[in-house]
Amino acid sequence: MRFFRRSLAGLFLISLTLGLMALAGNTVYTALQERWAQEGQPIFARERVFSAEVTTVEFQTATPILTAFGDVRSRRTLELRAPAAGTVMTLADGVEDGGTVEAGALLLRIDPAEARSARDVAAADLREAENSLAEAESAVELAGEDVAAAQAQAALRDRALTRQRDLLDRGVGSAASVETAELAAANAHQAVLSRRQALAQAEAQLDEAGTTLDRRRIALSEAERMLAETELRAEFAGVLADVSVVQGGLVNRNEQVATLIDAQALEVSFRVSTSQYARLLDEDGSLPHAEVSVILDVMGLDIVAPARLTRESGEVQEGQSGRLLYAELLETRGFRAGDFVTVRLQEPALGDVAILPATALDAQDRVLVLGEENRLEQAQVTLLRRQGDDVIVRAPAELDGAEVVVSRSPSLGAGIRVTPLRPGTDERTEAEAAPDTITLDPDRRARLIAFVETNSFLPDDVRDRMLLQLQEEEVPVRIVTRIESRMGG
Repeated sequence: MRFFRRSLAGLFLISLTLGLMALAGNTVYTALQERWAQEGQPIFARERVFSAEVTTVEFQTATPILTAFGDVRSRRTLELRAPAAGTVMTLADGVEDGGTVEAGALLLRIDPAEARSARDVAAADLREAENSLAEAESAVELAGEDVAAAQAQAALRDRALTRQRDLLDRGVGSAASVETAELAAANAHQAVLSRRQALAQAEAQLDEAGTTLDRRRIALSEAERMLAETELRAEFAGVLADVSVVQGGLVNRNEQVATLIDAQALEVSFRVSTSQYARLLDEDGSLPHAEVSVILDVMGLDIVAPARLTRESGEVQEGQSGRLLYAELLETRGFRAGDFVTVRLQEPALGDVAILPATALDAQDRVLVLGEENRLEQAQVTLLRRQGDDVIVRAPAELDGAEVVVSRSPSLGAGIRVTPLRPGTDERTEAEAAPDTITLDPDRRARLIAFVETNSFLPDDVRDRMLLQLQEEEVPVRIVTRIESRMGG
């Protein structure tokens, strides 16, 4: 019985194994038949169609905007230097970095003791010289009167001599009397000569006294100038910078103590390439006084001021290229010397050109034009200007009104069929969908206001405008973003 049971179990297992192998063979055969059937059918390749955003080429007259970067500087800057050496006795209020002073205002006074003493000595010497001059004038006057008296006496002696000679000729007088008269006349003429010599000496002393008086006056003027130089005054109204003096400190002669900047006479210096400079010139080769816009970016709040192109640099500095131009600011509110600004200048208008996105051009200045059956074709254009994210090109006449691909990609090329995506009037763009203003919660608003109030680099008028905008219910997004980027949040 045991042998019979084991034989039946073995037979069952053999039958099950054979059944499974038959099932597996059938499955493999069925799969092979399906594969052979598929290989016998023809294969059709489908063309791949890409989607591409397109825009229409429109010929128009465009005015290129030349954009450059420069810095603000003052056309009147004065280095304030100590006019004399000594101790700073008086320092005016407002003599500090950023302090505003008026024209002629007293900035500092150096100890004037020595200068005042020298002035007093010079004044005393002047009075002494004036007295000496007065004495010399009196001496000249007396010497002149003495000469006149001597001449009168000589004339009297001459008349006496003539009378004695007449008496001698008539036989009344004597020769001794004539000789005595002649001797008296000679003595009188000798006295006249002595008096004239004394007059000449008196006049020489008068001239010397006059020269001495002039020297004393010059010395007094120099002493008064030295005394006046103990005071430093502002030559024009402006703002102080680089102040390095304190009350009670010692300064040397000609030591720089501050810099005076005229905040109302500002200009912008900016550099352009030689080709850009050539496009700005008039027909006669001169630089026009064109209008310029100067933009200062202050935490998202742009300060725009008009300016006028005034001149160009006379030489190209070593290691530099292009041309350095200067524009005078017509409005200086919110601007300070040293600000880094953006300068925008209009170039001459260009006619029959097209404005396209910069991404529509490749490295060889070619565009992809939408042709028949929405297949792309390449067209050559001439790049004239780059204006931010756009370009100004001159295209063939047949491209007027044609559609070109806005953004090129490696998968797009000539002969590729695309599905054009045209801007629809019912679809909102991303810029339109994004909100321009947001509502701030109290904590966020308080943080922004506190940061603006404690920022010392902002001009007062800009700070006031930003605070007003932050206190409104709806705040511009770009201002909030810019302030938070400066906060590090």
